[in-house]
Order: sequence, then structure tokens, then C-alpha cells
Amino acid sequence: MRRVLGTLAATALALTGLTATAAPPASAAATGSFDVLTYNIAGLPLGLGDSDPETNTPLIGQRLAPYDIVNVQEDFNYHASLYANDTHAYRTATSGGAGIGDGLNTLSDHAFEDFERVDWNDCAGTDCLTPKGFTLARVRLAEGVFVDLYNVHTNADVTDAALAARRANIEQLSDFVQERSAGNAVVVMGDTNTRYTRAGDNIRTLLAENGLRDPWVDLVRGGSAPAQGSEALVCDAVAPTDDCEVVDKVLYRGSDLVSLSATRYHNAWASFLRDDGEHLSDHFPHEVGFSYTLNPALRASDFFGGPHGTAFNDADDLPAAPAPRTLTLRGGARLDAVSLTHDGGTALSHGGTGGTAVSLTLAAGEHLTSVALTRGQKDGRTRIFSAAFGTDRGRVLSAGTATSDTKTFTAPSGWQIVGFTGRAGEEIDKLGVVYAPIG
Repeated sequence: MRRVLGTLAATALALTGLTATAAPPASAAATGSFDVLTYNIAGLPLGLGDSDPETNTPLIGQRLAPYDIVNVQEDFNYHASLYANDTHAYRTATSGGAGIGDGLNTLSDHAFEDFERVDWNDCAGTDCLTPKGFTLARVRLAEGVFVDLYNVHTNADVTDAALAARRANIEQLSDFVQERSAGNAVVVMGDTNTRYTRAGDNIRTLLAENGLRDPWVDLVRGGSAPAQGSEALVCDAVAPTDDCEVVDKVLYRGSDLVSLSATRYHNAWASFLRDDGEHLSDHFPHEVGFSYTLNPALRASDFFGGPHGTAFNDADDLPAAPAPRTLTLRGGARLDAVSLTHDGGTALSHGGTGGTAVSLTLAAGEHLTSVALTRGQKDGRTRIFSAAFGTDRGRVLSAGTATSDTKTFTAPSGWQIVGFTGRAGEEIDKLGVVYAPIG
């Protein structure tokens, strides 16, 4: 039974196995690295696929530990055996078996800040029998360092109807990334069912509209994607090389806060064989190594609040030389809105129109350096109830009604608050801040 198409559901993070309940402290080193793996594990009920998931799924789970972040697709009816044999600390909760769930799950050594599932608006053929789509997990690599991780499984097959549905899937995903991941580093990986060579596919749309790169294209093909309409670069079924094109792809981009570079791409088939030499799935697993570097002139805090509302990030909307001048808060029972206007007129505003507005105009040489936040529950949603911003002159601007659940973000020495990150709707659901050096 299909769920309502196109709906968003902020789902609870899986606390299965060794999962922690909160992000652990992690220092934001200027550089770092992580490895990812994407793998369609062919977990359809026996008889519906070409694999043997009852035997193979536990073996797959035992081999995922070397990878920091793993996206799996078709994780349907043997999900429990996958997790029973895996040791990642953070894992998404299953959405159900075939016919109910989307088969998409993420296993990670890094905590998830937010997680949501999205169904495709279009489908064709047997793909309509289960609610395929994509997920977004905001992964915390270190303090204030986040990557938006998408797990994708588009419509399969090459009929005219299937091609049209898949093109619509790609367009839907592209629109979502543009809206929800603006200003964020992004990794998209999964079973896209697309080929650069196939005339009816539009994978290039996703890359072009979102500034994404393909490690396979860059590292294996020297930056040149295969020509659309050319002969398919089919993989050897037994021992494929990295040169062949697969429908399982990893795409990425950095942001103004964190630059990303792909350092390694590999078809990891040889690590996922049974003792008899058979592959553990009818797809090959693909790994990519990433390095990242933080912007020396722009950093972010962690977040505080709940998973509701629409995500925002001011990092790519800042003026070239950030110079905050007027902070405005709206609040009453809770924090309704935040706004920061810079010299030159750039205004960074989030939230609704409720509450009472209060403002603080910074004096020459005065800077915002801290914010104390509190949160609570309203109508089943965790929201920011109050905010108190402080300056290096000892002045404070506050709004909302404080609770006992508190968090304070303080700019590093020599830095100032210049913008916001978080989630908002009619009120502020989650808040963090963006820092820049004091000029």
C-alpha cells in the first residue's frame, strides 16, 4: 500500500543496537576525512529477486564496519539480520518490508542531527508496489560540521513510462536539494537507476542544478562523463573494474562552511563475496573516500531545538565582508523569529510574524558573541522557547519565555556571530549560529 505521495515525515532516529541518544562532543579540527559506501543489498522476499537475501544479508552486515557511513537500498524483509550483524552506532529505523517501506536505511559512525523520508510523486510499473523515494540525514562529522546525506532509489526499468517516472524522480530530488540543502555540503548516493550513456536519463540535471560532482567521473575518467546516447559501459558480471558505469552513484559538493574532496573511488565487489565466490547482491557496492577542510573565515555552531520546520543556513547568503548591525528578535510565549541586518542592507530573517519585536543596534566596534537558548514542547513539536544574544560590550537582547532546557553557543576568541542556521516555520524550531572573524 503506497503512502501519500510527496509527503514528508520527520522520523525518529533509530536507537537500535549501540545507538547513543545525543551527539557526542567532537572538536572541529580544521581538516578531516570519512569513507562512504552505497549498496543495493537486494533484500526483497525470496523469489522476487535474483539474490539469496536470507543467506546474504547477515554476511553483508558483518562487512560494513570499515565504512564510516553506509547507505543501503532494498533493505526490506531481512532488515533485522542486517542490523544484528552490524556495529555502527547510529542507524535509521526501518520503514517496513516490501510493499510497506522504501527499503532505504543509513548506518553511520557519526550522529544524525535530523532525518526524514520522502516518497516519489511519480512511479511506473512494479515500482508502484512499494513507496520508493529518498531520505535525508543531516550527519554531524564534528562540532558545527554537517553534511546533508541523501539516500536514493529511483524508478527502475527502461520502458517509456519508467523513463518518464525516473526523470520526474530526479527532478523532484533536485528541487528538494535546492530548497532544503541550500548552503550545506551534500552527498547523494544510492541506486539512481540512471546511466550517463542512456538517452532517456537526466542524471546530469541533478548534478548541474546542485553543483554536484561525481567521483567516478573525476577520479576514474579524468573528469569526462560518457556521452549521452553512447554505448553503455557494462560491467563484467564476475570481476568488474572501476571503469564500467553502474547505476549506483555517489555525488557530492562542499559549501562555504566546509569544502569536500573525493580522494578515492572503488567498486568494492571483492569485499562482498560469499565463501563460494558468489556476490552477496545483484548490485555491486561502491565506496568513496572524502577529505574535508573547514573555511578559516567562516564556521558554524551545533544546533539546538527540534526536527520540525524547514531547514535554513545563512552561510551562502552573507555579504562578502560580514558586518552585523541590527539584531531583531520576535517572541512571546516562545521565540517566533530572528533577524540580523548587516551594513549594506543584507537581512537574514527566519521564522514567523508572531510575538513582539525587540531590536538591538550594535555600536561601532561592538559584536555579537554569544547566544543562550532554551527549548520546550508545544503541540507535540520541540521548539526554541527563548533566545538571549550577548555582545562583547555586555549588552543582551532577549525574547521568548525561558525554560530549564538550555544551551549556549559562544563565538571563539576573535570571532563574532554573523548569521543563523536551523529550522523554522511560524516559529523557530531549531537554531544555531554562523561565526566569522572580527575584522
